[in-house]
Amino acid sequence: MNCAIMVLCLLAQMSSTEPALSPAAAQHLEAGIAAEKSHQLETAISEFRKAAEAQPDAATPYLRLGEAYMSSHEYGDAVAPLRRVLELEPDLPSAHLLLGYAQLAQGYAADAIPHLEKVHEIGALGIAQMQTGQISEAVSNLQAAVKQRPNDPDLLYYLIQASEMLAEQSTDTLFTNYPDSNRTHQRRAQNYFALHQLAQAEQEYQRALTISPEIPGLHLELGQVYAESAQWPNAEAQYRIETKLQPGNAQAAYRLGEALLQEGRVKEALQELQRSNDLQPDMPETLYAFGKAAFAADDLDTAQKAWTRVIAIEKESPLAAQAHFGMAGLYRKQNKVTEAASEMQEFRRLEERNSHTDDGRR
Repeated sequence: MNCAIMVLCLLAQMSSTEPALSPAAAQHLEAGIAAEKSHQLETAISEFRKAAEAQPDAATPYLRLGEAYMSSHEYGDAVAPLRRVLELEPDLPSAHLLLGYAQLAQGYAADAIPHLEKVHEIGALGIAQMQTGQISEAVSNLQAAVKQRPNDPDLLYYLIQASEMLAEQSTDTLFTNYPDSNRTHQRRAQNYFALHQLAQAEQEYQRALTISPEIPGLHLELGQVYAESAQWPNAEAQYRIETKLQPGNAQAAYRLGEALLQEGRVKEALQELQRSNDLQPDMPETLYAFGKAAFAADDLDTAQKAWTRVIAIEKESPLAAQAHFGMAGLYRKQNKVTEAASEMQEFRRLEERNSHTDDGRR
């Protein structure tokens, strides 16, 4: 839990009904605040408890006690004093926030939700909703929270988790309610493709196409199944159908150009890859393939421009590494030994860097 947010909320003013503290309560409260500032949390908790005992009708000592327990990650102990605060001050935002966080931290997500809703703490609310099965609401709130705090890795993690849960929930509904629909077969095909079960993926795509041969995207996806197993004529055939169905789809034009390049039909590949780049400029994959096709056609200037642009866009990615490798071959062809060596050095550096990155992710 983010205690910094909680502490800031404690600065909210108490209502006018808050009684003046007795000298004994005030003395213990001040001692507790001083101990808290010195990071002596056990002492702070003891002093705040004494302040609450000295004046049980005042909310401030209980609020400070609850916050100190939260700072010590003693979430269960924080609940009772925070509930007492809300008995005395039912609308106090900081108490609702702290109690919502304390209950969520202990796994009582359903109990936390009303308190988090009251103070509009959408990030924690989204997490609680995810844990209580309110997946659509969780995704909506977590998306809004990420917009507010885009550099919060916890929020990003929970948004990914909630989105995956929503996708799984929607997939179950699709499969259960529409078992023989074109979209069910398409989704099954996508699942098989992700598992690299290409024969099953092909079968499911063919079933989907039998039902709806003109649905945008199906031929493109089936083409990728064939491309994965290097069945380039079959891939080309599917990509051609897709480009006729969607002449404005840059991805389909790129895939067709790539298939043609794999088949050695360089001139046709250049045309499709150029068309893809015209439709959607600066797609790195298109530019890289365009550079390969231009190099194969001995158009070194065009190849150099394409690969230079890939490097400018991709910076340190594996695709940028491949562009450096291509540039090395280009310079060797021009007998530019120094430039070729420099490009190979960059290629090796990026290969090593990306290899370490992949190892870290695993």
